[in-house]
Amino acid sequence: MARKPRVEFAGAFYHAIVRGNQRQDIFRDDKDRTTYLERVEHYRKRCDFKLYAYVLMSNHVHLLLETRQIPLSKIMQGIQFTYTQYYNRRHGSVGHLFQGRYKAILCDREAYLLELVRYIHLNPARLRRPKDPWKYQWSSQRAYLGERTPVQIDTILVLGQFGRALAQVR
Repeated sequence: MARKPRVEFAGAFYHAIVRGNQRQDIFRDDKDRTTYLERVEHYRKRCDFKLYAYVLMSNHVHLLLETRQIPLSKIMQGIQFTYTQYYNRRHGSVGHLFQGRYKAILCDREAYLLELVRYIHLNPARLRRPKDPWKYQWSSQRAYLGERTPVQIDTILVLGQFGRALAQVR
């Protein structure tokens, strides 16, 4: 049975989740994580989408983004394909790195933006050995604290929900 096509349109707001094949780790070290974020930033510029939040965990990634003209499927295909090529070349492996098709949840931005940003940034605290989400290096949390991150994060919409003065800081 064929799978249902994704609902894609300009301005769509998605919570995208990609997992390692058979729950395997998709990042072996910080170089892998840095390269993945470089791929995300490359495609963010190339495909002109807004990124509100991300977190890289050992075996999965969460991205909260809003598309413009280029559909999510093309964005994710570019990120996942080029990262898999890099990973297989670097680690001498072959085949699939990611488990099937990524999961993309179409969300109502107005109703769920703050909750999804919070959920994504708290992922490190949900590990068997919890990590402090305030100090976790591989999430966009730092962008909301005014620090630089490897990927440009659109913080204005989120911070603006706490008041005009916060939105004007950025």
